[in-house]
Amino acid sequence: MSAADPRSIVLLRHAKADWPQVSDHERPLAERGRMDAAVAGRKLADTDITFDLALCSTAVRTRETWKLAVHELAHRPKTVYEERVYEASPGELIAVLNEIPDDVRHVILIGHNPGVHGLADILSGSAEGDARARMNGRGFPAAAFALLSFEGPWKSLEPGVATLADYWAPAE
Repeated sequence: MSAADPRSIVLLRHAKADWPQVSDHERPLAERGRMDAAVAGRKLADTDITFDLALCSTAVRTRETWKLAVHELAHRPKTVYEERVYEASPGELIAVLNEIPDDVRHVILIGHNPGVHGLADILSGSAEGDARARMNGRGFPAAAFALLSFEGPWKSLEPGVATLADYWAPAE
């Protein structure tokens, strides 16, 4: 595989979290979040993407979302729990993605808003069909994901180089 081969990035926002008396980082999923995370996993399986790598925030709600979603996939990718994804800005997320080795072709990043929505919007210089209108009209709710594609090495990932190929949210 060369660095010019098409690559895909799925940006998955954690599912609906509960609000117990714990720190933000330790908030678990709510019951609805557990159900939506599994549904998101089934929708991810429908994309037929075999992920090479999952980058997941260290927050409890993102780890729980990923655990429930990945269970629905035919192949479990290598998962890296990355502290820098928690509360990251789009620029910080791009920096994390720029470090991915070029032998990795398909990545899923499980993170938080507003960073995940901002990153999807910033990276997508173009969009297929009504994906951008659906994504921006919905505001990237919990358990939503955006599928982006681009060509080139990971270190060349920057604003505007990707195509927003699809968007899904639990209410769709």
